[in-house]
Amino acid sequence: MVKPFKVMVFGKTGCDKCGVLNQRVDKLLVKEEWKDFEKLYCDVESEEGIVRLCEAECVNPQRLPALLVTRQNAETGEHDPVARREPGKADPVCGKARLYQYLGLQTDYRDGGGVLTPQMISAVLSETRA
Repeated sequence: MVKPFKVMVFGKTGCDKCGVLNQRVDKLLVKEEWKDFEKLYCDVESEEGIVRLCEAECVNPQRLPALLVTRQNAETGEHDPVARREPGKADPVCGKARLYQYLGLQTDYRDGGGVLTPQMISAVLSETRA
């Protein structure tokens, strides 16, 4: 059964931060409150993964790992990115890791960080239903 929401995780083989993000998303999605979400891992070092990253058109490939939330389109059956209600609005939980136009996150390496926390992921998933 196809779930209404899909979390697309973009990463690459051998990247520790990509592995951590995958584990965090997996850990969240087994919880009952997120039963309507599924994960799709997109390895950008594969042909299919890089095509999906390019089709997303909103993730900076230099800010991997990243995730993008999509919703199933009732008419086409495809999953489309979920638009933010207020594009570009400051976010106290996600900060500069938040995508501008769509619901998602990309790693912010500017301040020596680069970790997408469970709180950030939960905040993005929660906004999907708002």
